[in-house]
Amino acid sequence: MTGKKVLYVSSEVIPYLPNNDISTLSYSLPKMVNENGGQTRIFIPKYGLINERRHQLHEVIRLSGMNLIIDDLDMPLIIKVASIPKERMQVYFIDNDEYFKNRLLHADAKKKLYKDNDERAIFFAKGVIETIKKLNWSPDIIHVHGWIAALMPLYVKEYYKDEPLLANSKVVTSLYGDEIKGSLNSKIVSKIKFDEVESETLSTLDDPTYENLFKMSVLHSDGVIVASDNVNESVVEVANKHKKPVLKCGFKEGFEKEYLEFYNTKILN
Repeated sequence: MTGKKVLYVSSEVIPYLPNNDISTLSYSLPKMVNENGGQTRIFIPKYGLINERRHQLHEVIRLSGMNLIIDDLDMPLIIKVASIPKERMQVYFIDNDEYFKNRLLHADAKKKLYKDNDERAIFFAKGVIETIKKLNWSPDIIHVHGWIAALMPLYVKEYYKDEPLLANSKVVTSLYGDEIKGSLNSKIVSKIKFDEVESETLSTLDDPTYENLFKMSVLHSDGVIVASDNVNESVVEVANKHKKPVLKCGFKEGFEKEYLEFYNTKILN
């Protein structure tokens, strides 16, 4: 991985959020890439439950200040950053008062899904890429984890298809268990089409379940990683049907080596 740049876009990462498969891998994989000569950036949403003082987050004024258009609404983009203690890893936080302030991950304290999760995912995808553009940082691999990052592959391949920084970027989607039950807003397709994204794959979201959201992510990825034992098989079938390279690798001894080999032989080649 010497000299290669890997962008990790995730719904969660430790130590900012509780320990689970997604948050642990979103920490372990960048660490692995750094230790093997690569460069990384990590992006997550700045949910309301992340303690800014404890984790020493600070706003990056030169990166903040732009507005993103989400379904004809101007939504301010705020970028905050923190460093993971004892590691050479910076984490960038995508923030917006409407979508993330005083919010949990995908559902409120009563386990009710947020009605605007579709807009949150669109805002997150666009916010990450706009920040990468300001950093003038061109990733070789964009590796996405979790529901809120699941629209990243579509936006990279369609909305930002003419962006020079992303011209050679490959996209990898990791799939996990603990599936979110329920659906996103029924107008998600029209909101994506507002961005002049007209991909025929949008029909996948005519039934806007979270399962279909991950199918959309897979369809626009260059490789797929099955990172848990209980991943929805129908999503994996989409990867197989479209002949996407697939790595099945959970937390087992030597998993880092398998990821490196997958990156080097299946994604970068």
